Amino acid sequence: MKLKDKVAIVTGAGRNIGESVARLFADEGAKVAVVDMDEARGRRTTDAINGAHQGAAAYFNVNVADEGAVKAMVDQVVKAFGRIDILINNVAVSDNKNIREITLDDWNRTIAVTLTSQFLTCKYVGEQMIAQGQGGAIVNIGSTSGFQGRKSAIAYAAAKGGVANLMRAAAVQLAPYRIRVNSVVPNKIGSPVGKEEFDPSRPVPNLVGRAGAPEELARAVLFMASDDAAFVVGENLVVDGGMSAMMAGGG
Repeated sequence: MKLKDKVAIVTGAGRNIGESVARLFADEGAKVAVVDMDEARGRRTTDAINGAHQGAAAYFNVNVADEGAVKAMVDQVVKAFGRIDILINNVAVSDNKNIREITLDDWNRTIAVTLTSQFLTCKYVGEQMIAQGQGGAIVNIGSTSGFQGRKSAIAYAAAKGGVANLMRAAAVQLAPYRIRVNSVVPNKIGSPVGKEEFDPSRPVPNLVGRAGAPEELARAVLFMASDDAAFVVGENLVVDGGMSAMMAGGG
């Protein structure tokens, strides 16, 4: 088991990528703090994990864009499991609007949930890891939208661009405490951000010719969180079926 006796926080763990990460981590021996504001989804993931691994998961209803809530979450997870070794920053929302359509409220909400939440959890979980004195691993979930322009979701693209460099800065600043910070960068993995079901008609322009499954990204996250990636720090690992290797227009 790659994560035996480790304690991991997974945000947005009620569905899609976050759910797959939480379940895989439990299979690999971790205790998992399942964080999701949708209680039905969060408890569904928690119950599924505990059904397979008794006592391996606990549910936490947390607004990770709120500083006080994040501080309280850190204390609650330590109280439940004794420590924190791994943080997976997965939660995100998308505006799905272009610059002419978006309102300031849309912008602020998307930035808060998708980017500010990662800053807050890296800060306060990082402080807990430093206090423990045994290092740790943080994996932020980015997006190919953070590396290129697109016709919609301007706030989401800006937030995910911020995630990429937040990760690098945090990697530099937390490395002296043996805390590795990295990012995994998906494209069209499972259902779209904020949606429950995957639309099979959604275009999938990549070299594999299909959408990625959440379990496939979860395995990449597991690699980054485990000792297999002990020499990988400050890296954006792109998991996009080869989409980024393609030239627009095909020629």
